[in-house]
Amino acid sequence: MLKLGMALLSFVMLIGLWAAPATPAEEQPRRGGILQVALAGDPPSLDMHQEQTFMVAIPLGPVYNNLIMFDPHNYPQIVGDLAKSWTVSDDYLTYTFTLHDGVKFHDGSELTSADVKASWDRIVSPPEGVISPRRTNYQMIKSIEAPDRHTVVFRLHYPSPSFLSSVAHPANFIFAKKYLDQDPQYYKAHTVGTGPFKLKNYVRGSLIELERNPDYWKEGLPYLDGIKYFIIKDTSARAKAIRSGRVDVEFRGLPPTEAEAIVKQLGDKVTVAYPKAISNWGVAINVDKKPFDDERVRKALSLAIDRYDMAKTLGPLTSLETVGGLMHPDSQWALSSEELQQLPGFSKDHAVNLREAKRLMADAGYPNGFKTVLTNRNVKLPYIDLGVYLISAWKKIGVEAEHKLEESATWSQTRVSRDFELLVDPYGSATVGDPDEMLDKFTSNGQENWGRFKEPMADALYERQSREMNEQQRIQLVKEQQKVILGKMWWIPGLWWTRVEVRSARMRNYEPQPSHWMNRRLEDVWLAEK
Repeated sequence: MLKLGMALLSFVMLIGLWAAPATPAEEQPRRGGILQVALAGDPPSLDMHQEQTFMVAIPLGPVYNNLIMFDPHNYPQIVGDLAKSWTVSDDYLTYTFTLHDGVKFHDGSELTSADVKASWDRIVSPPEGVISPRRTNYQMIKSIEAPDRHTVVFRLHYPSPSFLSSVAHPANFIFAKKYLDQDPQYYKAHTVGTGPFKLKNYVRGSLIELERNPDYWKEGLPYLDGIKYFIIKDTSARAKAIRSGRVDVEFRGLPPTEAEAIVKQLGDKVTVAYPKAISNWGVAINVDKKPFDDERVRKALSLAIDRYDMAKTLGPLTSLETVGGLMHPDSQWALSSEELQQLPGFSKDHAVNLREAKRLMADAGYPNGFKTVLTNRNVKLPYIDLGVYLISAWKKIGVEAEHKLEESATWSQTRVSRDFELLVDPYGSATVGDPDEMLDKFTSNGQENWGRFKEPMADALYERQSREMNEQQRIQLVKEQQKVILGKMWWIPGLWWTRVEVRSARMRNYEPQPSHWMNRRLEDVWLAEK
C-alpha cells in the first residue's frame, strides 16, 4: 500500500499544474451573461472558516481560491489552485507547495505565502474568539512555514493518508493576512479574495450579487459577467423559480417529485443529475441532560425508528432514502448489512425492535415515556420532514417530543452552545468521504461532536486509523469505531441522502460533484445562447 500511495501522490503532483480546461471543438465558450441561482437562505456570516453551511460555501466559493482543490471536471483528482505544483518527502512528513506568481487580491495587493500561512494557521490554531469547526480534521499538521514569498511548507506529525484531500476541502479559502491582522473577525462581514468574482451587493433576505473580476489571475477567465443568488427559503418556490426561468440552477438539491415536475414541464431545456451525496441526517444527543446520559434510553430512541419504512416514506419527498451506518453504504468503509443489523434499530424486524425499546425504557425508569424537545433547522428539505417522522416514531414508546424550529443562524449557534436536548444533525463529506473527515465528529474532542460524549475506545480507534497507511487494515479499524459508537448509540443515524440537482441546459462546462459544497467556483462555466 505504501508503494501505491507513492504512485498516487506522484500522479497527483503531475496533475497539480493548473490549466484551462479543454473545450469541445464544436462549441466554444461564450462570454457574458449572468448566472441566476436559487439559494435556500442567508449565510450566518461571510466567514467560511468559521461557518458550516452551504449557504456560505455556495455563494462565496467564486470569491476565493484555495491552495489545492478537487478537479471540477475530473473528481476526485486533486489539482493545484493557488499552488502550481508540490512535492512530498519520502517519509510523507513534509509537503512543499509552490505558488503561482502574479496572483492579486481584489484590493490589488499581491498574494504571497504569508497569506496562505496566515489562513491555514487560523484554520489549524484559531486565535481566541475565532471558531474553526473543522480544525480536528487537521491534527496531522505540525507546522506551516513560508520560507519565501512563493513557497509554503506543511510539516506533519505523522504520515496521513487523508492529508491532500483534507487540504482540498472547499471551505479552506485563502484570506489576506493584512485584514486578519487588523481584525480576526474581519471576514465575517467583508470579502477580499483572489477569486474570479467579487461581491457587488448583498441584500439580506433577498439576493447576493457577484460581478466578474476583470483582473483574475487565470488568464481568460471567468466567462460569466456575474452571478446572482436569490434567497428563496421555500423549497417549492425554488423549484418554481427554475420552472419559470427566473433562475438557472439550484445547487443544493430538490425533492425528486419537484425535479420530475420540472422535467415534465421543461423537457430537454433542463438537466437533472443525481450525484452520490456523502451526507447523513441523524440526531445529536446532549448526554449531559437526563435521561440521555442513560445508554438504555439512547438505544430505545434508535430502536423506535423503522429506518426501512422511513426510507420508503421520506425518499420520494426528501431524497433521504438509504439506510446505513456512520460511513456511506457504498464506500469501502461501510459496515455490511449483516454487521449493521446487529446494532440497535437496524434489524428489519421492527416489531421485535419496538418490544426491546419498551423494555429498555422500563428498565431505565421510564415505562410511560417522557417529554423532550427536538431542535431542528427551519429548512424543509430534508430537516423538517425528517423531524416529523422521528417525533411520530418516538410516540410509539411514550416519548413526546416538541418540534422546535430555528432559523439557520440560530440553529448553528444552538449546536455550538449545546442548548438542546435532541438535535436534527446532518454530517458528511465535502471531499471524498475519508474517515478522517467523517468520523472526527465521533471523537471526544471533535469540533462537531455537539453532544460532547466521551468514548475513549472510539478515540483510540480513530487515532490508529488516521495513521494507518495500509487500506485494508484501516478499513477494519474504521468498522470497529462505528460499532463502538453505534453499540452505545452516542449518535442516532437517520438516513443517507441522494442529491437531486436541476439546472438549465444552457449551463455549459459544469459537472455536479457528490457534495453540494463542491465545484462552486464557476470560473470556467458559461451560458449558451437561448
